[in-house]
Amino acid sequence: MQITQSHISVVTPVYGCKTCLVELYLRLKTTLEQITQDFEIIMVNDASPDGAWETIVELAARDQRVKGINLSRNFGQHYAITAGLDHAKGEWVVVMDCDLQDQPEEIIKLYNKALEGWDIVLAQRTIRKDKFFKRLSSKLFHAVYRYLSGIQSDESVANFGVYHKRVIAECVRMKDQARAFGTLLQYVGFRSCAVPVAHAQRYQGASSYSLKKLIQLALDVIIVNSNKPLRLTSQLGFIISIFSFMLALYNVLAHILGFIQVPGFTTTIFSIWFVGGLLLFVLGIIGIYIGKIYDQVKGRQLYVVREVINTEL
Repeated sequence: MQITQSHISVVTPVYGCKTCLVELYLRLKTTLEQITQDFEIIMVNDASPDGAWETIVELAARDQRVKGINLSRNFGQHYAITAGLDHAKGEWVVVMDCDLQDQPEEIIKLYNKALEGWDIVLAQRTIRKDKFFKRLSSKLFHAVYRYLSGIQSDESVANFGVYHKRVIAECVRMKDQARAFGTLLQYVGFRSCAVPVAHAQRYQGASSYSLKKLIQLALDVIIVNSNKPLRLTSQLGFIISIFSFMLALYNVLAHILGFIQVPGFTTTIFSIWFVGGLLLFVLGIIGIYIGKIYDQVKGRQLYVVREVINTEL
């Protein structure tokens, strides 16, 4: 099915994938030209250490439909996506990774589904071609996220998808400092569906998401979207109070019955350490929330652009 007279924006954050960019451009160009000539490819360089910006400049000089945004430093994938969305002018916006695991050819399938009346069409990776650690960490992330946030999420769905401009406009309006594109989509709502797509091996290099970064992302997303950790610490405190009362009652009865000849040094030390650790844990959770509130009220910009090409600041 070939559709004309439509405007599509493709937004892709770039980090550590310099060697992918030419292949990505060629495959996107071939795919998008089957739908329309009126498209733009927005590549956001998130301070990629491999000189990716020079390649983006070369592609933009070759084709005016390639837009380049060079961030002043590394802000992170979801902030780079935000920068691209702020500059996207298309009626339909495609968000995808630059490593070619999200295959450009699948855009046609997603776009045709969107034309049936869907505002959001997500790419569902039925068979992921990631390494074992990446798949395992993703499952753990989503399991913890679902439990602590109360929001349903699917590890087979990432950022890749086609979105109507009204959806993107609402996402852009949200200025949350701790950002994850998927949670923004869940908040704004709209009609959505998922379409199975083929997932490819990574074209080059390895994922920049280490275990530390995944944990940090999980904390940010959970803290911003849920107060359940605070409720859990309250429940834990209540349970500990019951346990402490039962322990105290046991010691009283044991003393009356003569089981305890010497006052319980071990029990006292255990109680002090246990309750002290619990208090520090609860204060830590509260401190994280206060820190996120502090970051939000400062009102700093989400990203800083160093330079652009074929677009305006």
